[in-house]
Amino acid sequence: MREMKKKDDFKKKKQTFRKTASCRFCKDTKNKVIDFKDIQLLQKFCNQQGKMSPMRRNNNCVKHQRKLEGAIKMARFMALIPYAGM
Repeated sequence: MREMKKKDDFKKKKQTFRKTASCRFCKDTKNKVIDFKDIQLLQKFCNQQGKMSPMRRNNNCVKHQRKLEGAIKMARFMALIPYAGM
Protein backbone atom coordinates (compact mmCIF):
# COMPACT_ATOMS: atom_id res chain seq x y z
CA MET A 1 0.00 0.00 0.00
CA ARG A 2 0.99 3.48 -0.70
CA GLU A 3 1.68 5.73 2.28
CA MET A 4 -0.51 8.75 2.75
CA LYS A 5 1.22 12.06 3.20
CA LYS A 6 0.15 14.35 5.98
CA LYS A 7 -1.23 17.82 5.46
CA ASP A 8 1.83 19.33 7.14
CA ASP A 9 4.12 17.91 4.49
CA PHE A 10 2.44 20.00 1.79
CA LYS A 11 2.57 23.31 3.63
CA LYS A 12 5.52 25.46 2.79
CA LYS A 13 7.29 26.83 5.78
CA LYS A 14 8.19 30.46 5.66
CA GLN A 15 11.84 31.10 6.23
CA THR A 16 12.52 33.90 8.64
CA PHE A 17 15.91 35.38 9.22
CA ARG A 18 16.61 37.06 12.50
CA LYS A 19 19.43 39.44 12.95
CA THR A 20 21.69 38.04 15.62
CA ALA A 21 22.18 40.69 18.23
CA SER A 22 25.43 40.89 20.07
CA CYS A 23 26.33 42.37 23.40
CA ARG A 24 27.25 46.05 23.28
CA PHE A 25 29.82 45.57 26.04
CA CYS A 26 31.54 42.72 24.20
CA LYS A 27 31.80 44.80 21.02
CA ASP A 28 33.50 47.81 22.55
CA THR A 29 35.90 46.65 25.24
CA LYS A 30 37.82 49.90 25.12
CA ASN A 31 35.83 52.16 27.43
CA LYS A 32 32.65 50.24 28.30
CA VAL A 33 33.13 49.38 31.95
CA ILE A 34 30.04 48.66 34.02
CA ASP A 35 30.28 50.74 37.18
CA PHE A 36 27.57 51.66 39.67
CA LYS A 37 28.68 55.32 39.57
CA ASP A 38 27.87 55.68 35.85
CA ILE A 39 24.22 56.69 36.26
CA GLN A 40 23.58 57.62 32.62
CA LEU A 41 24.59 54.16 31.45
CA LEU A 42 22.53 52.38 34.10
CA GLN A 43 19.38 54.41 33.39
CA LYS A 44 19.42 53.17 29.78
CA PHE A 45 18.81 49.66 31.09
CA CYS A 46 15.90 50.63 33.35
CA ASN A 47 12.39 51.53 32.22
CA GLN A 48 10.25 54.39 33.53
CA GLN A 49 8.92 52.33 36.43
CA GLY A 50 12.48 51.65 37.56
CA LYS A 51 12.50 47.99 36.52
CA MET A 52 15.59 46.41 34.99
CA SER A 53 15.18 45.43 31.34
CA PRO A 54 15.59 41.73 30.47
CA MET A 55 18.46 40.26 28.47
CA ARG A 56 16.36 39.67 25.36
CA ARG A 57 15.57 43.40 25.19
CA ASN A 58 19.05 44.68 26.03
CA ASN A 59 20.84 42.17 23.79
CA ASN A 60 23.48 41.63 26.45
CA CYS A 61 25.35 38.43 27.08
CA VAL A 62 24.89 36.58 30.37
CA LYS A 63 28.17 37.78 31.82
CA HIS A 64 27.52 41.47 31.22
CA GLN A 65 23.83 41.27 32.17
CA ARG A 66 24.80 39.94 35.60
CA LYS A 67 27.38 42.70 36.08
CA LEU A 68 24.81 45.26 34.96
CA GLU A 69 22.17 43.99 37.39
CA GLY A 70 24.68 44.06 40.23
CA ALA A 71 25.67 47.63 39.37
CA ILE A 72 22.01 48.75 39.22
CA LYS A 73 21.31 47.18 42.62
CA MET A 74 24.39 48.83 44.13
CA ALA A 75 23.42 52.22 42.65
CA ARG A 76 19.93 51.85 44.12
CA PHE A 77 21.39 50.98 47.52
CA MET A 78 23.68 54.04 47.37
CA ALA A 79 20.64 56.18 46.38
CA LEU A 80 22.09 57.19 43.01
CA ILE A 81 19.04 55.92 41.11
CA PRO A 82 15.54 55.41 42.55
CA TYR A 83 13.95 52.05 43.28
CA ALA A 84 10.62 53.18 41.81
CA GLY A 85 9.68 55.47 38.86
CA MET A 86 11.95 58.19 37.57
